[in-house]
Amino acid sequence: MQGKGVIKFFAILLAVVCLYQLSFTWVAHKVREDAKVYSKGDPEKEKAYLDSISNQPVYPLLKHDYAYVLQREIALGLDLKGGMNVTMQIQLDELVRKIANNNPDATFNQALANADKLQANAQTNQKDYIALFVSEYEKLNPNGKLAAIFSTKDNQDHLKFNASNSEVKTYLEDLASTAVKQSFTVLNTRINQFGVTQPNIQLQQGSNRILVELPGVKEPERVRKLLSGSAKLEFYETFDNAEAYQYLINIDNLLAAKSKTAKADTGKSAKVDTTAKLAAGKADTAKGGSLLSKVQKNAAKNDTSAASLSKTKLAAQHPLFAVMSLNVGQGANGQQQLGQGPVVGYAPLQDTAKVNSYLHSADVLAVIPRNIKFLWEVKPIKNTKTFALYAIKLTGAENGPVLSGDVINDARADNDQKGSPEVVMIMNSEGAQKWRTVTAEASSGTNKKAIAIVLDDNVYSAPTVQNEISGGVSSISGNFTIDDTRDLANVLKAGRLPAPAHIVSESIVGPSLGQEAISAGITSSILGLVVVLIFMIAYYNRAGTVAVVAVIINIFFLMGVLTSLGAVLTVPGVAGIVLTLGIAVDANVLVYERVREELNLGKSLRIAVADGFKHALPSILDSQISTFLTGLILFVFGSGPIQGFATTLMIGIATSLFCSLLISRVIFEWMLDKGMDIKFSNPWSSHTFKNANFAFVKNRTKFYIFSGLFIAAGLVSIFTRGFTYGVDFEGGRNYIVSFTNKAVTTEQIHEAIDATLGRSTEVKTMGDKFSITTNYLFNDNSTAADAKVKGTLVDLLNKKPETKIANSDLGGSKVSATIADELKTSAIYTVLFAIFVISAYILIRFRKWQFSLGAMIATAHDALLVLSFFSLFNGFLPFSLDIDQAFIAAILTVIGYSINDTVVVFDRIREFLDHSNKNEKPEEVINKAINSTLSRTIITALTVVFVLLVLFIFGGDVIKGFSFALLIGVLFGTYSSICVATPVIVDFGKKDLK
Repeated sequence: MQGKGVIKFFAILLAVVCLYQLSFTWVAHKVREDAKVYSKGDPEKEKAYLDSISNQPVYPLLKHDYAYVLQREIALGLDLKGGMNVTMQIQLDELVRKIANNNPDATFNQALANADKLQANAQTNQKDYIALFVSEYEKLNPNGKLAAIFSTKDNQDHLKFNASNSEVKTYLEDLASTAVKQSFTVLNTRINQFGVTQPNIQLQQGSNRILVELPGVKEPERVRKLLSGSAKLEFYETFDNAEAYQYLINIDNLLAAKSKTAKADTGKSAKVDTTAKLAAGKADTAKGGSLLSKVQKNAAKNDTSAASLSKTKLAAQHPLFAVMSLNVGQGANGQQQLGQGPVVGYAPLQDTAKVNSYLHSADVLAVIPRNIKFLWEVKPIKNTKTFALYAIKLTGAENGPVLSGDVINDARADNDQKGSPEVVMIMNSEGAQKWRTVTAEASSGTNKKAIAIVLDDNVYSAPTVQNEISGGVSSISGNFTIDDTRDLANVLKAGRLPAPAHIVSESIVGPSLGQEAISAGITSSILGLVVVLIFMIAYYNRAGTVAVVAVIINIFFLMGVLTSLGAVLTVPGVAGIVLTLGIAVDANVLVYERVREELNLGKSLRIAVADGFKHALPSILDSQISTFLTGLILFVFGSGPIQGFATTLMIGIATSLFCSLLISRVIFEWMLDKGMDIKFSNPWSSHTFKNANFAFVKNRTKFYIFSGLFIAAGLVSIFTRGFTYGVDFEGGRNYIVSFTNKAVTTEQIHEAIDATLGRSTEVKTMGDKFSITTNYLFNDNSTAADAKVKGTLVDLLNKKPETKIANSDLGGSKVSATIADELKTSAIYTVLFAIFVISAYILIRFRKWQFSLGAMIATAHDALLVLSFFSLFNGFLPFSLDIDQAFIAAILTVIGYSINDTVVVFDRIREFLDHSNKNEKPEEVINKAINSTLSRTIITALTVVFVLLVLFIFGGDVIKGFSFALLIGVLFGTYSSICVATPVIVDFGKKDLK
């Protein structure tokens, strides 16, 4: 084998990188364990401990602080860590009213009301809101002209008075799209500043909804307030750095004095000391801040040697400047001087919260002028994690902005005369007059001032005003990229397009549910791995131990790569890992079966191993690439947990190929060089499936009949009985319930209510309460149905003493079904696209359309069989067969496995056809090919079935339906690759195959 040295080097390098990445998780876990020991069960004390060491080195070898380590540990998703899942809806009806200047026209307002009702209806809520509104208006007033309502003074530049209804519709759709995107930007910024690790924020394409997932959140009220607030765009005057500098000196001295007096006796001395420090601050300013320049420079570099201050002394003597550096630079004479503009300082991301706590403390606010406040820039400085701090000037009697964002008519990304990106901002007549006064004052004199553009108390830009601006049209230029100008233009439209986002559904996953999911996932993963490894050793003898080593290395590489990429691990992700272990064995099985064939031909062990790897390579690559394509489609078109599953699957395939083809080969070469006797079977397994001669092709009509009858029965059931949809697909009513029995479990709640309300009822922990969501009578929107569902739930729970409720008023809110329609449509298109892509790949690889057709039919066959099974047996099995997000992931995974298995069989058929005698019939050659690869097909299927059985039994209720869908999918997939895909090739390719 050539290149063994390169493979070893790369393997060692990858191992070191993975070890480094996984070490952050181990260190973070140790710190949390230390916090638990220190707190002795007190959560507030534990939190205080972790906060106190946020910026302290906890990684001794590399001196990384806890905040740095925490950002790089394995990220757990919502289902494993607990947290909050929120769906936001952008209120486009309020946007339309604003664009029309709240027109009182009765028809206009009735059309809006009708559109609201239609969008709330599950049958029509997938339609675009603007299209619904226009349609309703034209029904109410067939000859009415929408331009008469919307062609206002502010809109005339874009919409003429004689515009058609179609043109008005296009204009409204453009504004609605901009409003939704802008709301997404605002929510994204708010959530990122909330401090949640690995938040997931997704704009539901083609709708006015945004999905927000916040793992680890324990403050739901704070989240609701944060997400529901309206975006507030404002323009502020600014202080120059030199003007604000003295305030920062005073703040730092005050904080140092407070720190010092906190250790001394309280009383009069504290007040005298504070006064003295403030005076010292002024004196220091007068001297040019020579000592402070050193301090801030050393704080920025984390180096205290120049000022002869230890880190502890620096934090004690200059608390503010220990976590924030001033805006200073080198002057012409080489001396330090204050920087120009409104930026007063800088701080890394992990220190911004500390700076805020200093600047917003009651003591600091009491001594600084009321007309100054400090705000951070929304984005870090390019290629860093450092943020700039601005000094904002408050004006007027109310100490507010000089201008609000509602005066902006339009904003767009453009290019200046030199071709550089800029933003053009257009104001209405009222805003133009105020803007002229503001810009005239800011541009007067030699020291021109900046105007800060602030959205939600974040500075998006602070351009310096060069000249007075009249007419209301302004150009904002700077060191912008095209994306920067697009983002800023969207921000400037925030005042013009006030479309508030309301929470329409939320679900809270408590830590106990997360712990249950983690425990179930770990247990099933370990057991699944052990079962597969024991089977490999039992079946392939010493060669099986090589597969065991390769699989263990594969797990290590997989987890290391997932961590380094910042992938979020979810329950379906855990399932993806276990499934990857199962199908990873397939490559080893293909090689070992080939080696056994070569040994049976009388070849030496070394040559048989080399030829086995060589001849198995095409099948391995074709099968794994096809499965990877399925994972890629899942990743592109899926969302949330589905994307997590796809990420794990794709990375797992890459690491499996490396370990199965290269690491295993290096181990075999080492064993051969050492003269070891390598056996590829045990006595009981040496003749398994040898000389198999089953008449698969001859009996293809029977297989057609069986599949046809099963699918036909399934289709009848689908169109008559239908499916049971999970609450994420159909929606439901949600209730927050507390129980007198504090030890009640989710299983006990399910036992009490599932028989009546349905097994699709979702129960999640919420602290010491439970969130129960049911789709019982969900399609009945009457008040009587609301009362009946709540009453039924209360009665069922109170029948058993262990589930007796403590609160009689459960509240209740409806979870909208809009997301369900989007998921259904997306899933259907994803399945069809997956079939198309894989069929195209088969056509390219095998150069015969019959192979592509066989793969397409077999793939569609497997998907239909799984769907038919879920409809036919729904309600007859003792566990849920709901159609939910996990089921969609399962269907797509079944497609991937089916095509994986089919491609391996196709590869052997192609090989047999290429070397067949011209006098042999194609169907006889194909039947031989199927039988020759039967051992590999069955062994691979068994390994995956073993894993999925473990998942099904020990994986918990969270993934039971998911694992069962995979289980029957693997069985159907194995069946179809032999009994459906290959017969199609025979029946459609008799002439070509000859």
